Amino acid sequence: MKKSVIMLACATVIAAGCSFDSAPSGDSVEVVIGYQSKTINTATAGTLLRARGYLERRLADITARTGTRYRVDWQDYDTGAPITAQMLAEKIDIGSMGDYPMLVNGVRTQANAQARTQLVSVTGYHPAGALNMVVVAPDSRTAKLSDLAGAKVSASVGSAGHGTLLRALAGTGAQVEVLNQQPQVGASSLESGQVQGLSQFVAWPGLLVYQGRAKLLYDGAELNYPTLHGVVVRRAYAQLHPEVLDAFLQAQLDATDFLKRKPLEAARIVAADSGLPHEVVYLYNGPGGTSFDPTLKPALIEALKNDVPYLKSIGDFDDLDVDDFVVDGPLRAAFAERKLDYAKAAAGIDKPATTGGELWLDGADTTVTVGDPTALLQAVRAANARGDDVRAAYVHDAELGTRWYADKSAWVRDGARYLPFDTTAGAQRYLAAHTGAVALDYQQALAGAA
Repeated sequence: MKKSVIMLACATVIAAGCSFDSAPSGDSVEVVIGYQSKTINTATAGTLLRARGYLERRLADITARTGTRYRVDWQDYDTGAPITAQMLAEKIDIGSMGDYPMLVNGVRTQANAQARTQLVSVTGYHPAGALNMVVVAPDSRTAKLSDLAGAKVSASVGSAGHGTLLRALAGTGAQVEVLNQQPQVGASSLESGQVQGLSQFVAWPGLLVYQGRAKLLYDGAELNYPTLHGVVVRRAYAQLHPEVLDAFLQAQLDATDFLKRKPLEAARIVAADSGLPHEVVYLYNGPGGTSFDPTLKPALIEALKNDVPYLKSIGDFDDLDVDDFVVDGPLRAAFAERKLDYAKAAAGIDKPATTGGELWLDGADTTVTVGDPTALLQAVRAANARGDDVRAAYVHDAELGTRWYADKSAWVRDGARYLPFDTTAGAQRYLAAHTGAVALDYQQALAGAA
């Protein structure tokens, strides 16, 4: 577990990465934050927020006004479950996690007045659920999710990735044996053959495919069901220190603004702090990837309500009043402080904007966007001819719109057009509906797109 402690001195504005000697906890207000550095969709309430020092600066402003000092303790975890355990033990005050873990968090803590939590903001979401995926070994002969019937699949039980697997299997009638494993353990199990599939949340599927350790079998976007990550806080702590919660939400807005303005730089920062490849982070927080919007949108709250039956299906899960669990007052106040219209921002769902393709050359500080997948293939060909190294090339699945790696996609030629699909199953669906279309691999697509 990664852990750092930052002491805020009176009237000191703290630059990201700085640290101060610890003072006795009795001399300051302690703020303990649980986050997941490798979960890109929580970056605006975790890795990016921490690296940029936004919270520390906001709290330092309070110190300058009131003299109260704050001691921030950042604790890094792989999944939401241990954050919930620590909140239940009253050892974490604010945490960020995915939709299923948030609901588990609400249920597990609701009987303890000091531990009881509330959902106060969203970090990243995808309206179709493309953030969670099922992958298999690179040489696996499975072509669609139902091919895993009777197989062993690794998932972190109660996680967003597990939720996607349950929903997806319900539509096929297939049953699998789920092994409850942490993401990195599941990755090793997939490589060793202990399991035949792995269902996880961002960024694990993208990481394993990028590294050549897996191939994508199922895209959660096929469910066309919203997935989200968000921020929970212990109610007792929020009531005792409302200024801390306000500072945190303001800091999250700072981080969100930065990511939207400078997604490539934000990806670099998150990559450096999390240890993930820059190219993997940018897959998710680049154009058309994750929607970063902190508002608690009615459609997302409705999705949480509809998730409850699935949680009940995996074990002992008490009822949760989702409307009571979701508290938007603090975020509304944070918006008002900035003279922003919360109601307008929360009213709509942002569908990730798709581009024809995006090319990132090695050594370049910017990327190049092109109009369609065929043009992207042509741009890659031209770069290769010049001797330029392609750092990454991104396309959007022609059926689902999911942002994915061009060289990991299944390609189809239909007349003069070249169309990418993030799964073989998606390409096969297109081929079945379009007589004359031809399946290609990436190298064949590159060669043909003159």
